[in-house]
Amino acid sequence: MINGISPAAQMHAGKCCCGSGGILPPARLQAAGVMNTPGRASMIWVPGGSFTMGSNDFYREERPIHQESVAGFWMDAHPVTNAEFREFVMATGYVTFSERQPDPEQYPDADPALLVPGSSVFTKPAGPVSLRDYRLWWAYVPGASWRNPDGPASTIDGRDDYPVVQITHEDASAYAAWAGKQLPTESEWEFAARGGLEGATYAWGEEFAPAGRAMANTWQGRFPWENLNEDGYESRSPVHAFPPNGYGLYDMIGNVWEWTASYFAPPNGDGVKKSCCMPAEGGAGTGRRVIKGGSHLCAPNYCQRYRPAARLGEPADTATNHIGFRCVVSQAEGRAV
Repeated sequence: MINGISPAAQMHAGKCCCGSGGILPPARLQAAGVMNTPGRASMIWVPGGSFTMGSNDFYREERPIHQESVAGFWMDAHPVTNAEFREFVMATGYVTFSERQPDPEQYPDADPALLVPGSSVFTKPAGPVSLRDYRLWWAYVPGASWRNPDGPASTIDGRDDYPVVQITHEDASAYAAWAGKQLPTESEWEFAARGGLEGATYAWGEEFAPAGRAMANTWQGRFPWENLNEDGYESRSPVHAFPPNGYGLYDMIGNVWEWTASYFAPPNGDGVKKSCCMPAEGGAGTGRRVIKGGSHLCAPNYCQRYRPAARLGEPADTATNHIGFRCVVSQAEGRAV
């Protein structure tokens, strides 16, 4: 808990206000490999197939490597942006989890002073700190939301093409339903992130920065206090700022973590391991969903999760300023989540 309240200390409200739009019919899909849904981002066709999922070389939750198969699907070319999420909110009147009054019954041990709308925000310490205590760089900030992702004094003005953040799994699912889409399963997401490179460490190959080129928005320097900004960004970046992968998908690695539809199951019956780079507690009764891709806070000295195989189990009511999402349109029957 952070100051007696979970980092996602927002009200665990009931059903979302928007109705489901259903899955886009096949007639809407274009044969050219790109689908344009009116008012939404372009989507890229991911052909599906079999691949080696996971990694035996990094964190235990990624083990063991195993074979998976996915059917073809359409995927958003980039994470959902502030502009796209604003369109959804304006059309439906949707209120995100972070903007709602927290329910005291969901957070019985919380400091009453913190039972106000808000969310978790990363703040860079002034100097070196222990890496054992994430409370030194994460805090629950009243007034933080997708509109004010870094706190009430922040804004998304002029950042229409940046990924929307401060989004819980419920918020992402509500947007997907409105758009007639779905959240990807973990298998779909990892297959897409690999961009056709079987078994590669990174989404672009084996070298993290080929010829010195930054391929994704990650942390440079000593986390969490020294950010050298060698890639040009202190925090989040526009969704087209870095090269796409082999399928033409942007920001599959770095910038923001992305929600998936899949429930998190630790390998081999292991207990859930605390996240290395974000607060990990949720409110009462929240299940954990897999997030993928790493973020701009992932660093070599602390969280080497800027890889397709990387995965974390995050409480579904978590919202932070480095978690976003993208959607898919899948024609597969009985998708396992």
